[in-house]
Amino acid sequence: MWLLRYAAAAAMCAVLVAQSPKYSVGRTPTPEEIRAMDITPAPDGTGLPDGRGTSAEGREVYSRRGARCHGAKGEGGDEPKQSPLVGGRGSLKNPKPLKTVGSYWPYSTTVWDYVNRAMPLDRPGTLTHNQVYSLVALIFYMNGIVGENEVLDAKTLPQIKMPNRDGFVPDSRPDVGVKPSAKRRKQ
Repeated sequence: MWLLRYAAAAAMCAVLVAQSPKYSVGRTPTPEEIRAMDITPAPDGTGLPDGRGTSAEGREVYSRRGARCHGAKGEGGDEPKQSPLVGGRGSLKNPKPLKTVGSYWPYSTTVWDYVNRAMPLDRPGTLTHNQVYSLVALIFYMNGIVGENEVLDAKTLPQIKMPNRDGFVPDSRPDVGVKPSAKRRKQ
C-alpha cells in the first residue's frame, strides 16, 4: 500500500514540475485580453458588444475564412469537420437529423457567441465584432431567417426568432440553480 501512495505522490510531483514556468508553456493573459474574451451574450442580447453587419458584408469574410470548411453555400463537405450550416429543417425527428443553424439552434445570440469564440477553426477568436455580426447575418440569410440587406447588431440580433426556438424545453431541475443570464438581468 505504501508503494502505491509513493507512486501517486511521485506522479503528482511530476505533473507539478512539468507545469512549472521553466518550460515557458503559456503565459498569464493581460487584463485587456481577458476583457476581450469576457463576452457572454444572453438570449435577450444582454452582453452583446457594439458592432454591426449584413450578409453582403459577410460574404467576403466567409469566402476567405469559412467556405473551406463549410462549403461555398454552407452545405458542408465530406470531412467530419466540414459541417453544414444550412438545411435540415423538419429533420430533427428523423433517425438521422441534420442539425444546422437553421434547423437546431434556439437563439440567435448563441450563434453569435459560438462564431465569436470558435471561428475560424484554425484561428478561433480572431474575428472582429463587425465580422462576427456579418458572418451571422450571412448564415441566417442562407437559412432564410433574415433578408439579404438586414443589419444585425446588438439591438436587432436578439429580436430574431430562430426556427427551432420552441423545440427546447426549460430545465426545471432544482439542482441547476439560477442561470447566469437571469442573475445579470436582475442587477
